[in-house]
Amino acid sequence: MKIALPTRQNIIDSHFGHCEYYTIFTVDTNTKEIVNEEILESPTGCGCKSNIAKILSEMKVELMLAGNMGEGAVRVLNNSGIEVLRGCSGDVKKVALNWIDGSLTDSGDLCPEHEHGCHN
Repeated sequence: MKIALPTRQNIIDSHFGHCEYYTIFTVDTNTKEIVNEEILESPTGCGCKSNIAKILSEMKVELMLAGNMGEGAVRVLNNSGIEVLRGCSGDVKKVALNWIDGSLTDSGDLCPEHEHGCHN
């Protein structure tokens, strides 16, 4: 299974739409181990209006572990077959390992403001 994490300097970026890159881990769900790590450059433009959902879907990503995200971005990712778990923070590998061991839950928080221009 592949999971994607919006990343800035190896830390979960608190705003998915402006991350530097995505860290993509391949997880062996039987052994509960990370078996591969890839870096995907963030496409030009805000995450919610870029083609990132399509790219991640084509890469067979099934889950996004994110900090904060607007409702539109969640919907676009969900429509591409990617589940979203929000409220994550810290080192991307530690976050992924916490998900693997079952200690993460979705915060349910949606990005309340969009002053960054994504929805203008």
